[in-house]
Amino acid sequence: MVFNSWLTERIHQIKDQNLYRELTVMTSGPAPKVTINSQNQLVFSSNNYLGLAADERIIAASRSAAKVMGIGSSGSRLTTGSNIWHQRLEEKIASFKQTEAALLFSSGYLANIGVLSSLAEKGDVILSDELNHASIIDGCRLSKAKTVIYKHVHLKDLETKLKETQKFNKRFVVTDGVFSMDGNIAPLDQIISLAKAYNAFVIVDDAHGTGVLGANGRGICEYFGVQPDVLIGTLSKALGAEGGFVAGSYILKNFLLNHARSFIFQTALPPCICAASVKAFSIIEEDKRRRESLVAKSTFIRTRLRELGYEVKGTVTPIIPIIIGGTKEALNFSKRLRQYGIFAPAIRPPTVQEGESRIRLTVTAEHSYEDINQLIEAFKLLSTNDEVTK
Repeated sequence: MVFNSWLTERIHQIKDQNLYRELTVMTSGPAPKVTINSQNQLVFSSNNYLGLAADERIIAASRSAAKVMGIGSSGSRLTTGSNIWHQRLEEKIASFKQTEAALLFSSGYLANIGVLSSLAEKGDVILSDELNHASIIDGCRLSKAKTVIYKHVHLKDLETKLKETQKFNKRFVVTDGVFSMDGNIAPLDQIISLAKAYNAFVIVDDAHGTGVLGANGRGICEYFGVQPDVLIGTLSKALGAEGGFVAGSYILKNFLLNHARSFIFQTALPPCICAASVKAFSIIEEDKRRRESLVAKSTFIRTRLRELGYEVKGTVTPIIPIIIGGTKEALNFSKRLRQYGIFAPAIRPPTVQEGESRIRLTVTAEHSYEDINQLIEAFKLLSTNDEVTK
């Protein structure tokens, strides 16, 4: 068939560029140690930061709700899909994030798309950090507003572009809170100050900060002591569940409920997932030890890898990128890590820029120091092996 021949040709093109991707099938649940292709591997690439995805208390909450409410939600929230667990979770999110209200989406991706495509109109402009997540980029593309990219966490460049865009009706500054591929934190307090000075609105995606940053794990807003106009998050990382949310004012919630297509036309989250998420938030509020352990382990790994001579990005977050450089070299490095029992896939373009291919390590509260020492030893052995990146 001509169609399949065309697709095959395109697949060959990405294979030639070392950009071909394949699925990895795991035969055990989310945990530091898993079985992959009949091999035991230590996983250092999971977003299950607090180890809650397989927590028995959360599983019990989900099971209890499923017995009463069933599995699927049966429709969108505006038809047959809204139930008491959606309401309870939205109230819990608003309380946790210290906002007036919250609205659930079926994923963080859909939340970003829904917010940006419905808030920004023709005649408006969106100022977007150059390393923002793909869901933010796609949300900008779906909006009718003009998009202007500012240099990564570069406040002077952001201010220059705020000055240059004063002719637009409304201006929105959108940024990740924690950048998922670099592990660094946006200077949100300074971004909000700049935006206010130039009458712009601030939208923040706190996907990787929720449950991790701040004295109580409330995320980047607690970390800096500020509140943006729109706060977006996910339940699929530190919460260990699934889904996304937007937190803010009551009027913001009502606006999105009536305008965000990715909310209006999307099947609602299953009630059992909502019940699990409510429990996860309660655990985070009650137990600081997991978060404290996560910070200590992240710092330890960064320090040891830098001592070994690796180029390590990021600061206090559990996302620890090690820059390898070339695409082929990063793939080979990841392959060799698996030979030492470490599962940490290579991250390549277009996810990151050319020449910036990397191993993106993530640590969880469940990793033991024995696990971490095995990781460090693997990197130590590979640092002395000149053949690993060839």
